[in-house]
Amino acid sequence: MKVECAQSKMNDVVYDLTQGESYEVIAIEAGDYRILDDAGRPYLFPASLFKVIDPARPAHWASETLDGVEYASAPELAAPGFFEDCYAGDPDAVRIFNRYINRHLRLTDAA
Repeated sequence: MKVECAQSKMNDVVYDLTQGESYEVIAIEAGDYRILDDAGRPYLFPASLFKVIDPARPAHWASETLDGVEYASAPELAAPGFFEDCYAGDPDAVRIFNRYINRHLRLTDAA
């Protein structure tokens, strides 16, 4: 799934995103998009910052709806606390994340 940043600031928060730039969504969590920001970090951003330019999701993603909100990602990224473990430097989580990105992230024109 590919989105374009429509705005990089919301409610006085400036995000590390470039307006007009396209980004690959690596997960959807409670309706928000997990994207590699301009520094290469996998942050969760409000979906309202983006417009969808390619709604196709990877075939390997699993999706579920809990309490009326969607969660979708590759199964290996879906474990509760996975991204928190990555941020904390857990070697297993970092290895799994890096392997996933290297195997599945489509290259953009800027790459």
